Amino acid sequence: MNISSSHRVPPAAQRARRGSWIFLPLLPLLLSACAAVPSAGRTPEHGVAVPPAWSGEASAGAEDAATALARWWERFDDPALTDLVVQALAANTDVRAARARLRQARAQRDVTAAGLGPSLTASASAQRSKQGDADAANQFRAGFDAGWEPDIFGATRSGVSAADADVLASAGSLADTRVSIAAETAVSYMQLRGFQARLAIARENLASQEQTLQLTQWRAQAGLATSLEVEQARAAVEQTRAQIPALEASATQTLNGLAVLTGRPPGASPATLTEAVGPPALPADLALAIPAETLRQRPDVRVAEQQVVAAAARIDQAAAARLPSFQLSGSLGLSALTVSGLSETGALLRSILAGVSLPVFDGGQRRAQVRAQEAAFDEARENYRAVVLAALQDVEDSLVALDKARARLAAQRRAAEAARNAALLADHRYASGLIDFQTVLETQRTLLSAQDGVAGTEAELGADYVRLYKSLGGGWTPGATDDIDDGPPPAAQGST
Repeated sequence: MNISSSHRVPPAAQRARRGSWIFLPLLPLLLSACAAVPSAGRTPEHGVAVPPAWSGEASAGAEDAATALARWWERFDDPALTDLVVQALAANTDVRAARARLRQARAQRDVTAAGLGPSLTASASAQRSKQGDADAANQFRAGFDAGWEPDIFGATRSGVSAADADVLASAGSLADTRVSIAAETAVSYMQLRGFQARLAIARENLASQEQTLQLTQWRAQAGLATSLEVEQARAAVEQTRAQIPALEASATQTLNGLAVLTGRPPGASPATLTEAVGPPALPADLALAIPAETLRQRPDVRVAEQQVVAAAARIDQAAAARLPSFQLSGSLGLSALTVSGLSETGALLRSILAGVSLPVFDGGQRRAQVRAQEAAFDEARENYRAVVLAALQDVEDSLVALDKARARLAAQRRAAEAARNAALLADHRYASGLIDFQTVLETQRTLLSAQDGVAGTEAELGADYVRLYKSLGGGWTPGATDDIDDGPPPAAQGST
């Protein structure tokens, strides 16, 4: 019986049909593997009993607190402080590096997501060859190659989910860097104003002690005082004078630190900072949210949360690697001995290939990879709990420090007022010859110590306010899109 050529099955197709029977014994294994698709229902529950309110301070409304915390440095009503923080957030090298890491994470996410779609490659080649005495032969090729791996079991999608979480974690790291730099800048500014205030106090007391020394020398010339009293007065003057260089060095070093924080070289601080002014006014009230709202506000908590999400997605990705994978590829092109021959019908080449692969034995490598990712997920979850606990502790510790600093400052101010009155009375009574010089020296030392303590505590109290705002996660706006296009370094790096 003759078979018409129009109905004859090509040999390649016959081989393909025979080869398809090879997959039949693997069908139960494929179906069982499909049933093992992992589920991504893991959540970063912190498992921490969050108190309903802070123990040390009344809580404000969450909405008002979030608004006030975003730009907390403006609450000090100090233009110099506001300018410094704005410059630091724009020019600080750590902030700019964090922006670069965010761009990198977003680009890496796009690389992973590209695996969900097909790929298409264009190619062209020209070859000229000669063998022995035969004539030279030419070969010209041009065409397209396409390939696609269907993500049936979600391995690539799980990778994209992990990359999405990495992007959010990088954005949280950028926000955390902004929070830290803003707080560090403000604390340094408070310390600078504290050193400047202490310098002014030391110089004022030095001038007063020099007047006392002059008076003692006059009294000694008149026979009303001894040389011992003169030397004691001179010793007190020099002791006070010795404090000034140390305070000047601390102030200069703090200025250099502020310059670096704002992207400038050391010594290029604005002239407004070198002018000694009083410490900034402290906020009349605090912008506090309830603890749960603070956890949503703090960027480091959000970073830890997204790390848990990414770890969970990578478990699914590792589990999907144990399942079958499918590939589709094809090519369409032209091949001829001459360039003009590429336009002929016989020059057309086309092919299509479908394949499936299933890991049968790998020595337990893929199963171990799943266990490794599960352990990484447990680690990320415990780290999240640790971050939550640290966040709660930071706020509570800041509230305690702030409350005690207020009480300490109030007592020191009363002590400084009493010391000033005692010093005035001692000067008058000594000038009248009613008391000895040792009492004058003691009251002067007490006055200097009390005033220096007040200035130092005022600076520390301002720093405690800053640390509280930092512990609350202030310094950024949750949900806002940050401009990650750095561009060239700001011109603020020069001196102003």
